[in-house]
Amino acid sequence: MSQPTVVLIHGAFADASSYGPVIPHLLGDGIRVLAPAVPNRALNEDAAAVSSVLATIEGPVVLVGHSYGCAVATVAGTADNVMSLVYLAGFVPEEGEALGELQDRFAPSDLATSLVPTPTADGVDLTVDLDKFHAVFAADVDASTAAVLAVTQRPLAGAAFGDPARAAAWKTKPAWGVVAAQDHAINPDVQRYGYQRAGVSAIEADSSHLVMFAQPTVVTDLIRKAVTSVAE
Repeated sequence: MSQPTVVLIHGAFADASSYGPVIPHLLGDGIRVLAPAVPNRALNEDAAAVSSVLATIEGPVVLVGHSYGCAVATVAGTADNVMSLVYLAGFVPEEGEALGELQDRFAPSDLATSLVPTPTADGVDLTVDLDKFHAVFAADVDASTAAVLAVTQRPLAGAAFGDPARAAAWKTKPAWGVVAAQDHAINPDVQRYGYQRAGVSAIEADSSHLVMFAQPTVVTDLIRKAVTSVAE
């Protein structure tokens, strides 16, 4: 099989630049990489947007998600050209399960009291309080970098937490994952539960939620492992 394209799906309160520390390493290996923007409106709507990108790619795909992007990848990953999944500190729902349901099985994280709601024409957008972003999202990332990430964060529609996943690609696709053991945005037990239920081959990293900045080598090595498994 030909070498796959790695498609990187960002999460809530972030954009594709959240993969900035990882992308140069993948490109340096000669791996094709695509990091599309995710609307962050609703789970299935966002998955449809990612699916439209996947449809333009010739050859196999390794689909990587971070945070909320893991749930998006779980739905969009049913595309025929997706060969494997990589989950980074994220939600891995079952088909028919909403993220709020998955999250509510466990103790709330610090994110729950750090969100700022902003009314919109379609409902409510959520962002992370700028003063709390560093501690909640990226505690082990240097403060100046975290400050930039905080002011450039992409909001998430509140409705996204109530949108039941229409599919679960992990039922038919192999998956790897990283649990961010020091995560204050998504309870690490939410990650462990979702990964275990999905049969994900998971490792633990002593990392904040933004594992791509905190542990880029760990993330890059795991993506390389998924790429190698597809290319063999």
